[in-house]
Amino acid sequence: MLRSLIDGVVLHEMPNILTRNGVTTEVVRPEWAVGSLPIVHMIHVALRPRAISAWHCHHLQTDRIFVTDGTLRIVLFDDREGSPTRGKVDVLLLGRLRPGTLLIPPFVWHGIENLEHRTAGLINFFDRPYCYENPDEWRLPLDTDAIPYRFEHTS
Repeated sequence: MLRSLIDGVVLHEMPNILTRNGVTTEVVRPEWAVGSLPIVHMIHVALRPRAISAWHCHHLQTDRIFVTDGTLRIVLFDDREGSPTRGKVDVLLLGRLRPGTLLIPPFVWHGIENLEHRTAGLINFFDRPYCYENPDEWRLPLDTDAIPYRFEHTS
């Protein structure tokens, strides 16, 4: 099924490759749209069971998220002036059983919810190094009225 994503957002879904000794999944390749930017900084995040991490936005940095364990609901909101999808909300489910690398451009708000009753993990690949002196990290509270989405639980 094709779906229209927020302008500039790219989701590259890929198959799990079953081998005789396990499962292999490609995460990023230079010829994929999500692989066209350099990988300059990479972090692994472990989200506690049923945890929500929201809302985040960057003005310079592009995020590329790949779920390493569990199932995550990733919610995106476009509040960019002049964007053809301004006001649009996207809700995506990604995990080990449905692998994909998600590219989130600057100025797109995003929140992540662990849908599992166990720790879930993700890798975030940045195109810029983290700057401790002046972080490119913008936040809104989980229950903000500025974003027209409510997570189902807030534990």
